Amino acid sequence: MYIVIAGCGRVGSSLARQLAGEGHEVCVIDENPEALSLLGDGFPGQFVIGQAIDWETLREARLSDADAYVTSTDGDNTNIVSAEIAREHFGVRCCVARVFDPLRADLFEQTGIRTVCPTKDAQDLLHDAVRSCSRS
Repeated sequence: MYIVIAGCGRVGSSLARQLAGEGHEVCVIDENPEALSLLGDGFPGQFVIGQAIDWETLREARLSDADAYVTSTDGDNTNIVSAEIAREHFGVRCCVARVFDPLRADLFEQTGIRTVCPTKDAQDLLHDAVRSCSRS
């Protein structure tokens, strides 16, 4: 599978290394050239410097060839718009966006783009932990 990942922070770089290690072809997009160091020496994939909502950057990353697109930048707006561009204009069928705001994540999920909301996930885990304390 060919996978494009926007955002090369802790999450994006870890995911890129994991997927490449599983044998997938991976391209990572980040506007900071220094983020390449997070991928480590010998990363077998491609690294494109640019913004996840820039059409030329997305073309350079060969987004139209992607089987999946993950957008994990630190900005909800960038992730939402970028995933929408990938799906609607580049024809990527599997788009996953990290969205920190739970309300926006729920609304965006209704458009057909998968969302991962770390805020909601943490809230659910914390809630479960607190409830388990009361049973002790």
